[in-house]
Amino acid sequence: MPINKIAVGTPGEASHPDAIRAAFAEFFSMLIFVFAGEGSGMAFNKLTNNGSTTPSGLVAASLAHAFALFVAVSVGANISGGHVNPAVTFGAFIGGNITLLRGILYWIAQLLGSVVACLLLKFATGGWETAAFSLSSGVSVWNALVFEIVMTFGLVYTVYATAVDPKKGNVGIVAPIAIGLIVGANILAGGAFDGASMNPAVSFGPAVVSWSWTHHWVYWAGPLIGAAIAALVYDNIFIGDGAHEPLPNNDF
Repeated sequence: MPINKIAVGTPGEASHPDAIRAAFAEFFSMLIFVFAGEGSGMAFNKLTNNGSTTPSGLVAASLAHAFALFVAVSVGANISGGHVNPAVTFGAFIGGNITLLRGILYWIAQLLGSVVACLLLKFATGGWETAAFSLSSGVSVWNALVFEIVMTFGLVYTVYATAVDPKKGNVGIVAPIAIGLIVGANILAGGAFDGASMNPAVSFGPAVVSWSWTHHWVYWAGPLIGAAIAALVYDNIFIGDGAHEPLPNNDF
């Protein structure tokens, strides 16, 4: 990947009205996604009196996250590109589709959206804890790291294929559907092992509210590595040196 595709951005970019609107879109999309996704897990715990995870609970979590992410990406797509994930933003930066400064603005908005969603859930449920992501018994940090790398690779590869690639054509609503489906499928694959985050912000909110940071680095390192690999692979093999098309409404 030619280094000239990566851009830092201009000093005034972070305060540009379009960038501010895009950040707000990321904030609200993340709030919607985390509230529904994390909330579904809390609802399962209430229905089962904090019972052990069951196959039906895993399917419910998968569906809740898939549906919520489909909506979250759809409502933000025309304003911010509908990243709803710091790993997706990082992958877009690696591919030269967003500047560093705008990416940092997105990250701040995404992390805040996740924290606010978890605080709202804690208040709405009468003080129930938003459980932080953790490793299942017998799963090492290296097992989890590989899971997060591979699952996030699949997610960001899907984002590139359906939303970033200038040759994608008019896929319309296909992109949010495909993105939601790959996340739901990955939760079915990895949820029983490490929770299947694929999204540092989704892990960050519950960790802040519950103040539980055990193995938290895995949920940053894995998704960011997987996103970078996906961006480099797709950009170099399928997009090449041709013209880049930025994510919707991202003016770089």
